[in-house]
Amino acid sequence: MGLFKPSRVAHAHCDLFCGVYDPAQAMIEAKSVLNCCTKYHGSDDPVFRDRCILVKEERAELVKHHLSVLWTDFFTADHRSEFSNLDDLFWRAIHQAGVAKKSVDPSDGEKLVQLIDEIAEIFWQTEKAKGMGS
Repeated sequence: MGLFKPSRVAHAHCDLFCGVYDPAQAMIEAKSVLNCCTKYHGSDDPVFRDRCILVKEERAELVKHHLSVLWTDFFTADHRSEFSNLDDLFWRAIHQAGVAKKSVDPSDGEKLVQLIDEIAEIFWQTEKAKGMGS
């Protein structure tokens, strides 16, 4: 093991140095989901509509990923105590991403955007986020 033993040990409380987490990543993808639904309904081209569905489903899956990472890697047990609705809010948002993934109703995308807005409000109230800028 001596050959592969690290010469230094690094300790961190997250994947990288602070400042890499931001609900904006999920929001960008959620707005793409909403825009794909709107464009889908604005076209009668079946190929374009199929592409809208494909892109929307990919983006909805990315929303789920970004929210899951934010929930599990950024927020702590202390945050969960301070913001008693945090777990339920994340569950509803990730669930709504799944609803939007299988829907072409723009209102499902709008609900997703609203839930991520609520998460962002909590995110920016935390001490960890205050020093990161926007």
